[in-house]
Amino acid sequence: MLWSGSSPLSVMRESMWGFLLFAGVAWLAVGWSVLRLEPAAIAEVAGPVIFFGALCEIVRALAGTKTWWMNAAMAALFAGTGVVVLLDRDATYTTPASLIGWFLMVRGTVDIAVATMNRGIDRTWGLMITVGALQAGLGFYAASPWARTADPVILTLGALAVLRAIADLVTALRLREVAAARHDVLHLSPEREAGVAGYAAGLSDFDTQPAAKHRAEAAEKL
Repeated sequence: MLWSGSSPLSVMRESMWGFLLFAGVAWLAVGWSVLRLEPAAIAEVAGPVIFFGALCEIVRALAGTKTWWMNAAMAALFAGTGVVVLLDRDATYTTPASLIGWFLMVRGTVDIAVATMNRGIDRTWGLMITVGALQAGLGFYAASPWARTADPVILTLGALAVLRAIADLVTALRLREVAAARHDVLHLSPEREAGVAGYAAGLSDFDTQPAAKHRAEAAEKL
């Protein structure tokens, strides 16, 4: 027995965990592929990687969490960052490295803030704080003068993809767990279903019985 119905929006939100699971697997593939890049292709790949990060933020926003507005804002911010990377014509790796660092620092800081806010209700908050700290530290390194050659930028892109894979996979599994728990609450056990049916039948019988007359009312009529 289903205790209450689900709106189409709720169904769509509950299905977002599958998209995030796919995104996590895709991030792993991106991380493996990036490490095999030639130095000349870094600028051409960094932009699409950041665009994919913006797409993942859109999926997170559609999941309907309390911080959906933050994910939507980051999606717009990262989309703009990807455009700048693609339009940059600099022959060096300075711009891609600095913008990759910007992406990592923003995403890592948000992960730390959200995990701290959810520490009382999400048992994975410690893992997400660790992932956020690693992202922020990696972003600080990418934006520094030490990451101005091809190899550090390639390693940074690969590490970015792996960290985002961990974050999206953990979020997907948590959304799946919450959705399953919600369905368990909505579906009554056979014992509770029988109890609710008996209670409803009792209320029906009570409503159909004539109201009892008070003794004072009977005396007044006499």
